[in-house]
Amino acid sequence: MRVASVIRVNTPKRLLLLYHFVLALLAGFLYRFPSRAMTVIGVTGTNGKSTVVEMLRHIFEEDSRRVASISSIRFQIGKHEWRNDLKMTMPGRFFLQRFLADARKAKCSLVILEVTSEGIAQFRHRFIAFDAAVLTNLTPEHIESHGSFKKYREAKAQLFRRTPVHILNGDDKNIDYFSNIAAKKRVVYREKDFPSNMALHLPGRFNRRNAVAAVKTSALFGVDEKTAYRALGRIKSIPGRLERIAKHPFTVYVDYAHTPDALMQVYKTLRPPGGSGESHGFICVLGSAGGGRDIWKREELGRIADSFCDAIILTNEDPYDENPLDILKDIAKGIQSKKPHTILDRRAAIRQALTEAKEKDVVIITGKGSEPWMMVARGGKIPWDDRAVVREEMGRLF
Repeated sequence: MRVASVIRVNTPKRLLLLYHFVLALLAGFLYRFPSRAMTVIGVTGTNGKSTVVEMLRHIFEEDSRRVASISSIRFQIGKHEWRNDLKMTMPGRFFLQRFLADARKAKCSLVILEVTSEGIAQFRHRFIAFDAAVLTNLTPEHIESHGSFKKYREAKAQLFRRTPVHILNGDDKNIDYFSNIAAKKRVVYREKDFPSNMALHLPGRFNRRNAVAAVKTSALFGVDEKTAYRALGRIKSIPGRLERIAKHPFTVYVDYAHTPDALMQVYKTLRPPGGSGESHGFICVLGSAGGGRDIWKREELGRIADSFCDAIILTNEDPYDENPLDILKDIAKGIQSKKPHTILDRRAAIRQALTEAKEKDVVIITGKGSEPWMMVARGGKIPWDDRAVVREEMGRLF
């Protein structure tokens, strides 16, 4: 166990909270609380956060606003963008405040931040003057770190308790819980609000809901719906989010899905229940994170793959300090009707999927999306990109 982990485990919780709070205050003070000079929108939820951040950025840029944004995909200030290679969706307090100060210096009028429950638990959101908070959805995740789903939900709620304007997903079963949090203004959106004649290049019903969330949010800050939907229509893909990497002789998708709900939605999108009459095969490459992260979901991921996939290849995702084979054995417990292949080497697993695929088949590789690293034992990080690996292996095969 690393020194930082030992300290964290053995330090009283109240002292840890005080430590996080003081760091947040110090960071805000050091950079002169830059968020007060801009409109700040926080996007939180279990799935879809990065997509909604990207959608909002495109919409506001279409409306000629100067925007800054942070997501698990990238950092952007005006026209300058760089990849988020921190393996951290919501960076630390000093990084956030420095980023906000840089955005202020660049004369950005709007900042869109992806906000995580673990970031909230460590007060990374404190001393940021959020004007609006968007909820994408809420399903179980980070249960070990928070202690229960209720505590996970309460962590998310802390963002809304400190933010005046709430944009909530009316299709989510937690809508009543979040609707009971006091707000100066509350907007509820639903998938059915998506215009029937709107062309959206991003696949999946969940992306229609994400689009409505972005449109409703931008409307609160002066962007008309026509401009918003025009901006969304220009988005061809979002890195690592049901991103199509190859389409001939078979189709290959890469997606970030690493929770049961996200995996289910991705599989339903690519292979709807009942099918469409097509006889193509459906080949799935998946794994699960180690280090004690959400062990409960592993068997469920296997069960979902068992229901949808014709061929299942289990492989490394981010094992951290846990035995990778133990992780894959946990997933395999949920697979009853299929016989999965277990290939620890993720590149070899992807190569196997591509080798097995026949014309018109669909290959879906989940768990990492556009992430730039694979996390291994003793804090190690291996440079990685599922999309690049697919392109390289496709180049060798064809």
